[in-house]
Amino acid sequence: QVQLVESGGGLVQAGGSLRLSCAASGRIFSSYAMGWFRQAPGKVRELVAAIRWSGSSTYYVDSVKGRFTISRDNAKNTVDLQMNSLEPEDTDVYYCAAGLKTTGWTLRSVPYDCWGQGAQVTVSS
Repeated sequence: QVQLVESGGGLVQAGGSLRLSCAASGRIFSSYAMGWFRQAPGKVRELVAAIRWSGSSTYYVDSVKGRFTISRDNAKNTVDLQMNSLEPEDTDVYYCAAGLKTTGWTLRSVPYDCWGQGAQVTVSS
């Protein structure tokens, strides 16, 4: 199993930036997929960005392309989400997740097995 702890959420004005970080502990394999999801109350959880731990591929939902960047640091076992040009519509709880069995799955469709506790991101207009 993998344990995930998010940090870096907060309140920012529209147009500003925030960086979320996800610290992963446990056995990490290069085949794992790491994703950042977001969810507002009453809404479906949405995959925002994902990356293979090997760094070989990334995925972004259309609404964040060009504004968000996902990256991982193998030495620190962290996966970060840099969020620029934030909009009020980006306000959500953001969750880090790990997909352990990824063979044959795209980053968008891989089943994510392990979840962090969530970090609130609030963008004011």
